Amino acid sequence: MQAIEELKKEISKVMVGMEQELDLLMIALLQGGHILMESVPGTGKTLLAKTFANCLSADFKRIQFTPDVLPGDVTGIQFFNPKTQEFQLRKGPILTNILLADEINRATPRTQSSLLEAMEERQVTIDGETLILEEPFMVIATQNPVESLQGTFALPAAQLDRFFMKLTIGYPSLKEESEILKRFRNGNPSASVRKVMDKHELYTIREEMKKIQIHEDIEKYILMIIRETREHPSIMNGASPRASLALLKASEGLAFINGRSFVTPADVKSAVPFCLSHRLQLSIEASLMMTPESVLEEILSKVPVPVETEVS
Repeated sequence: MQAIEELKKEISKVMVGMEQELDLLMIALLQGGHILMESVPGTGKTLLAKTFANCLSADFKRIQFTPDVLPGDVTGIQFFNPKTQEFQLRKGPILTNILLADEINRATPRTQSSLLEAMEERQVTIDGETLILEEPFMVIATQNPVESLQGTFALPAAQLDRFFMKLTIGYPSLKEESEILKRFRNGNPSASVRKVMDKHELYTIREEMKKIQIHEDIEKYILMIIRETREHPSIMNGASPRASLALLKASEGLAFINGRSFVTPADVKSAVPFCLSHRLQLSIEASLMMTPESVLEEILSKVPVPVETEVS
């Protein structure tokens, strides 16, 4: 749709070489999902999230996670006002549309857990008072690789499972990095981006996406992939039913972004590493020789692919 192309064009004024990441962020927003972005510092994770949010006519807030951030700093607190002699609610930054949880794995597990209710149930409970979050609501979290940096806390499985997709952002190519130097040499181009999509347009696109058709054979294909993750000898904990739903929705989103009205097996295959890799826990022995991505490649090569002419 034109609104999506305008959004991508505007973000591309700032970001270099992140076309796939932009598509996946858009799919997550349209499907009501959350994104986890992982990379070493300085590769543009935070800039991508901020630029994406700044191009939307929606409320945006950022939390810089550090070990001393408390759950109340995220959700809000009830504080006693000595002037009125009453407790008053001070809302936290989580009460927004787009929340950037920057370096989420630098926060303690207690603080990380403050996002769980909001991410799953679209509500926040503060001292017994429950507040419903306004739609759209999306968490874009960034994290540094746990194995390479000190002072980080690995996200628990329950938290990882609530992320719709995980994006691993690598280093730019030589050509891309050369363009970055030229683009940012005389300042940050982020200030020039404009808001190109409002909530009404977003809801309209969401309704259009609901028209995407998915054949029964494609649904079975998704379920067989999920089933294989639960039975694979190298995987301790396989993908959950929430993961199968995420894979379905991501496949629909890829079909929509690519201008098709139906899901193909190629859409499912493309979505698998983004939807499942962060949800798999390998056995200790397997983790020494394999990665979740390599196990998923093995699973995809094993599961029979539906004949595309029959599903389209």
